[in-house]
Amino acid sequence: MNAAADLPLPVAIVISACLLAGAGLALTGAIGFVRMATFYQRVHAPTLGSSLGMVLILASSILYFSVQRGALVFHEILIAVFLTLTTPISLMLVVRAALSRDRHEGDLSVPPVERT
Repeated sequence: MNAAADLPLPVAIVISACLLAGAGLALTGAIGFVRMATFYQRVHAPTLGSSLGMVLILASSILYFSVQRGALVFHEILIAVFLTLTTPISLMLVVRAALSRDRHEGDLSVPPVERT
């Protein structure tokens, strides 16, 4: 027997529900990435889906390891902080690079630079 077989049934159900919901949200983000038409629409779906999916998956991991070890385990919080900080920053950098490229190429669908 492994350690997962020794989990109480209600805890196993909550962990499974969090994992399935998190995986479903991540899948929704991936499907949104494929279905969206333009680059600027495509960058939103994966970041939104992965953020909430990450929270649910890490919550299930915290619950699982806390029950297994008999004490609260929070090392997954570091993963959440890292992903929460890097995802929006990388999104902004990629979108700004694409805007700069599109403006340089003269794409008329991109708004011009506002000078104040």
